[in-house]
Amino acid sequence: MKALTLGPDRTLALVDHPKPQAARADDVVIRVAQSGICGTDRSVLVGKFPAETGVVMGHEAVGTVDSVGQGVTRFAVGDRVIVNPTLYCGNCPTCLEGHLNFCGHKTGTEVGLDYDGSFAEFIRLPELFCHAVPDGMSFDRAVVVEPLACALNNLEAGRLVAGETAIVVGGGPMGVVTAMAAQLYGARVMLVEPDPVRRQLDHEVFEAPEFGGRVTVHTPADSELAARGDLVVDSVGSLLEQSIGYAALRGRVVIMGFNSNASATVRPLSLLQRGLQIIGAGDYNSQIFPKAIELARTLPLERVVTHRFPLAEHEEAFKALAAVPGSRYTALKVVLVPPHSEAAA
Repeated sequence: MKALTLGPDRTLALVDHPKPQAARADDVVIRVAQSGICGTDRSVLVGKFPAETGVVMGHEAVGTVDSVGQGVTRFAVGDRVIVNPTLYCGNCPTCLEGHLNFCGHKTGTEVGLDYDGSFAEFIRLPELFCHAVPDGMSFDRAVVVEPLACALNNLEAGRLVAGETAIVVGGGPMGVVTAMAAQLYGARVMLVEPDPVRRQLDHEVFEAPEFGGRVTVHTPADSELAARGDLVVDSVGSLLEQSIGYAALRGRVVIMGFNSNASATVRPLSLLQRGLQIIGAGDYNSQIFPKAIELARTLPLERVVTHRFPLAEHEEAFKALAAVPGSRYTALKVVLVPPHSEAAA
């Protein structure tokens, strides 16, 4: 099969790669229909997050079942599925306490980072991490369910409730999905994005009648933002200081974006006197994934997808996400399509 693997110089190459087989009783092999590029994928290529050389990257995927192990009971060949890439062992002390997102046996199970992922024609996962696409839901919407699970995890960690003001810092696809979810909670939502191209794309997403003006888009310098957010979500992962400035008295700030190079200077006295809480939610607990699928029935997630490219044009795909030197953002969510899906389109 064709797959995009990570080279030692942090570039991707389209290679011939062994097709995964259903070797274990609970294995499901999925024929990938499309796979979204995550901010984490971009971070790997620009040196902000680690991944194993040679791994097939990608983890936001939908497709159809190609083959199953003899012990699989919930899926049959041809079924449409969504990938839940946040694997866990279920047996370590942390998992047994219910904190599946902090599983103690993550090594070798990080899909697209050290476990072969979905920038390929096929991916193999245990049955437990496959979910049925609801009848009537398009792949274009279903491919954004995994980012929605991330958003819900952070909003719930931040204890967002109806009537509050939520400020989402960063208007990329993850920020947009977080803003979509926050307005479902009954919050007033303010989305902050410095890049004019992305800010215009954000405006176009939230002009949809489904949102009824409940999400507004702002520049970082907008005076309306200062000390306003009951909950502030840093969807970038490197804007903690800016996010603290947006937090209201007794507000909560959730660090959502993954950036291993980021650091921040925080004055403890300011946190104390303003009664602020800084929250790190980590990966989502997989128990939230079914909730994300249900909420996706009512959210036009497909509006986040602005570009799609074949695997062979991956350089152009990442260029649209400003992951190539000298490039600028021209997209929100970018989707990669394997060769077999191109032929079927």
